[in-house]
Amino acid sequence: NEPVVRGINLSIRRGEFFSILGPSGCGKTTTLRLMAGFEMPSSGEILIRGRSVNRVPPYRRPVNTVFQSYALFNHLTVWENVAFGLKLQKQSKADIQTKVDSALQLVKMDALAKRFPGQLSGGQQQRVALARALVNRPAVLLLDEPLGALDLKLRKEMQMELSNLHRELGLTFVMVTHDQEEALSLSDRIAVMNQGRIEQIDSPERIYQSPKTPFVADFIGDTNLFHGKIEGFYSTALWVVTEHGLKIKANPLESGSTPTSGTVVVSVRPEKIRLSLSRPSTDHNCFEGRLQNVMYLGTHMHYQVALTSGDRLTVMQPNIPANVPSEETPIYASWSPEDCIALPIES
Repeated sequence: NEPVVRGINLSIRRGEFFSILGPSGCGKTTTLRLMAGFEMPSSGEILIRGRSVNRVPPYRRPVNTVFQSYALFNHLTVWENVAFGLKLQKQSKADIQTKVDSALQLVKMDALAKRFPGQLSGGQQQRVALARALVNRPAVLLLDEPLGALDLKLRKEMQMELSNLHRELGLTFVMVTHDQEEALSLSDRIAVMNQGRIEQIDSPERIYQSPKTPFVADFIGDTNLFHGKIEGFYSTALWVVTEHGLKIKANPLESGSTPTSGTVVVSVRPEKIRLSLSRPSTDHNCFEGRLQNVMYLGTHMHYQVALTSGDRLTVMQPNIPANVPSEETPIYASWSPEDCIALPIES
């Protein structure tokens, strides 16, 4: 029996918006289910507010979960859906009234309290699910792909709502998502998972600017990866020669364990690459190629460049009106050594 999650060790700060990000099947939902108590760990401990909850059943843990499917009861009104858990706990009518009203106000659904889930939009159902999870003021709110079922525009709106809600409540939010942009825009810190292990835990900015592994560099946003051998190593720079003979000057790794020889992967973000029709005066990281593909993305232009070495580059540039050269025209792609990182190859 292959374990789904292996050797995970993380501590989430009180009041933090923490995201667990990774591709499908990497173990992120299992990690969330372990926190909620729907799965039991075969080894290790789960502590909430410093207390072990390994033997505490889900309904007794100070956590609540919001699922992607919302899991609302269609035969109950919005108000009754939110009150459901409190009634099970046999709380007094007055208490239930106060708590439900305040939870619905919090998510701006008090005006629709008498409606049924079937009469609500996806975004409104999402808010009811949030109100139901918040009505008990749990220590931790667990969010399992909470916005996965919404269309793009609504998803963006709900991201703002979640962010505002988190600020107002000061609760600890733990969200599982495979959407990098969502994790980057909402989180205080992100754990990137791959095949049951955590590859890196960091702030969104550091995850994007200083990935620790090729997987993180490739999974978060777009990047160009070059495999190559270290040819020269200095305290301020690393020279890497790629499989196709490109000589790239890169930034050494931040950690003290910078490899000084052997093979590495160099990561260069598409938005860091400059394109020009005449050869720039720079000595480093400037290569000739031909334009292969141009995609118009509204705010940005997305270029694919085939270098004469045989390598392919993805380049992103702000959408400034300009004549796009034809596919036969030579073009030069260049970038600064500070904008590329050499990463150790994963074993």
